[in-house]
Amino acid sequence: MTQTGIPYVFMRGGTSRGPYFNRADLPEDLDTLAEVLLAVVGSGHKINIDGIGGGVAVTTKVAMLSPSDDDWADVDYFFAQVSVEDRLVDFKPTCGNILSGVGPAAIEMGLVTPTGEETEVKIRSVNTGAQVLARVQTPNGKMRYDGDAAIAGVPGTAAPIALNFMGVVGSSTGAFLPTGNLRDTFDGIEVTCMDVAMPMVIARASDFGLTGYESVETLNANTDLFARMEAIRLQAGAAMGMGDVTKSVTPKFGLLAPPKDGGTICTRYFMPWTTHPSMAVTGSQCLASCALTPGTVADGLLDRPDTSPANVVLEHASGTIEVLVDFEMNNSFSLNSAGLLRTARKLADGMVYVPGSVWKGH
Repeated sequence: MTQTGIPYVFMRGGTSRGPYFNRADLPEDLDTLAEVLLAVVGSGHKINIDGIGGGVAVTTKVAMLSPSDDDWADVDYFFAQVSVEDRLVDFKPTCGNILSGVGPAAIEMGLVTPTGEETEVKIRSVNTGAQVLARVQTPNGKMRYDGDAAIAGVPGTAAPIALNFMGVVGSSTGAFLPTGNLRDTFDGIEVTCMDVAMPMVIARASDFGLTGYESVETLNANTDLFARMEAIRLQAGAAMGMGDVTKSVTPKFGLLAPPKDGGTICTRYFMPWTTHPSMAVTGSQCLASCALTPGTVADGLLDRPDTSPANVVLEHASGTIEVLVDFEMNNSFSLNSAGLLRTARKLADGMVYVPGSVWKGH
């Protein structure tokens, strides 16, 4: 059986990596699309030996781009999280780190034309409806990847990409607090269920007998912790109106602790069945919003900023990430927008091949 070649750009976006496709080059129906993405990544094997995945969840992500029919946006960004081993594709969440590469990839694909030394790319997240304004460096009308910006979890420096997220409150569930409560209790653990850019279940590390400063390796070896978190996540997902989330990567789980390295608050983020090596861009917005909201499980863990915009510095397993939060505090917390600095780099382009038995092409 012949193979089917699909054009792609291979990008590092933030602290994630994956193929970026033109949506028009892929199957329309989601079932066939899922099979194609499983073959591209090589899902089903722990090191994705028969695909281009990297054997961990942050390297089995896929971006699909298309011209937007939205009056505001230039580009539609459709995201898929492909599992490493379980042959599952989740089209529900989005990924802010992969989104970091959408502006550059759209320019590389010819979907967006550079407009000067800096190009603004207006991106609509198909998965969540969020609007994101990305500013990328395009001197002389060409994408620039080298620069002086550094982000935790990525070696070296690169050109800065400024992201401003809007319309991210209730992006998956339709509500800032999907259960209607600032705190809920499941299996004796207090949590805050919040939906800002990413629906999350957030708890205090100390309630699990942790400091919150544990390494990724230590947390991943703690099978009892993951069993407890998953049991709570399933109950919280139902309470958040998300139904049975057994096979979905959302809601994600997060833990909070007092800061120890000069940040606003210390965090650990889960994907949800492994520990994130650094921090998700979407998760950072939700955790920052939780930190800023009185009455959540963050109470007592930080000196809460009360003026807007607030620069919330989240300590994570690889360093820190800063979220500039524009908010209002009247009777309750209200988010206007969240800004972050990321980087991206084009790694390869060309054709990626899947067996013809999976898809024969258009």
